[in-house]
Amino acid sequence: MIRSKTRAPTRVFPITLPTLRSRLLEAARTDPLRLRRALMLGLPTVWGAVAISYKLACPLAQQNGLGARIVTSAVFFVVGTGLILHVRHGLMRELKEARAVAGAAQSVLLRPLPPRLDGLALAAGQLSADPGASVGGDLYDVVATDHGVRVVMGDVRGHGLAALATVGAVLGSFREAAHDEPDLGGVLRRLERAHARHLRQRSRDEHPAAGRGEPESPLAEEFVTVLLLEIRQDGVVHALNCGHPWPYLLRPGAVRCVEPMTGDPMPPLGPFPLPPELVPVRCGRILPGEGLLLHTDGIEDARDAHGRFFPFQAALTDAVRRRAVVPAAVIHAVYGRLLGHIGGRISDDAAMLVLRNDRRRVPVQHGGPLGRTVHKVP
Repeated sequence: MIRSKTRAPTRVFPITLPTLRSRLLEAARTDPLRLRRALMLGLPTVWGAVAISYKLACPLAQQNGLGARIVTSAVFFVVGTGLILHVRHGLMRELKEARAVAGAAQSVLLRPLPPRLDGLALAAGQLSADPGASVGGDLYDVVATDHGVRVVMGDVRGHGLAALATVGAVLGSFREAAHDEPDLGGVLRRLERAHARHLRQRSRDEHPAAGRGEPESPLAEEFVTVLLLEIRQDGVVHALNCGHPWPYLLRPGAVRCVEPMTGDPMPPLGPFPLPPELVPVRCGRILPGEGLLLHTDGIEDARDAHGRFFPFQAALTDAVRRRAVVPAAVIHAVYGRLLGHIGGRISDDAAMLVLRNDRRRVPVQHGGPLGRTVHKVP
């Protein structure tokens, strides 16, 4: 006698809406990324199932009359619009998250400056030639050290995201060397060594054995212009310049309210080694109420549609001639003139950094009169 095996009846547990909602909430708490992916794939599936079900099961969809066709077209239009809006929402959310991550990384690389540092008022601005980046090939930073306030302004060959690695190498070295090195020349040599290490690493990464494609530019053509400043407590400014534009001294109320600092610059970092002796150049003194503007050549080299260069010094003069030096206002005014001159289409990164001396008391220099001179900030 052959006994037939009987299968136990399957118990079906209906999933109610409260149960489904609780499961979705639990999935959102445990694995939000998996839930997001499920929704991105599930909702288009639901929209497609609605369209197919209507086409196969609805009697109206089987008719060929004008009214039935209009209703069918409306249904598929609504389904297609829902799919497009869903995909667009997902893409916009991913773009927003990517921009947030990129903005956080860029702010760490080129961190925002404090409004005041060791008696100096600060402001900086950056225009990137790449529309999707807030940081390009320009670099700057200001740190207060035991040796005075030290400032770096530089420009990496090229612009945009491709120059970020070099910017990171130079800025990382400066932020450490500015505190460690007692002389400004020692800081510059540390920057040179950091840049050389970065180029050697790039050479290994771009070697054919590493499986990379052709590099964007030969390493022999890579260089960085660097301007190092040291502002001491008495307002005296010393500088080491490697191929970078010299800063401007801002003196509101003076006959020459904008005065360019001058000197003999050294070659940029990269193509040639630094000279054996590095003697900082004394660039003058900023008194309380006076300012100093550092910039990159993307501002002076900007041209309009007719090929005319941007009148940078004239724009600076208009910004400080009859008013006090307000760093943020100076940057805003110059950038407004710059964008109006070029029609809003910037072709190279353009950075500016403005400092104003807010120190009330300036120590007397050696050989000067006795006592202290008190200067009022206008």
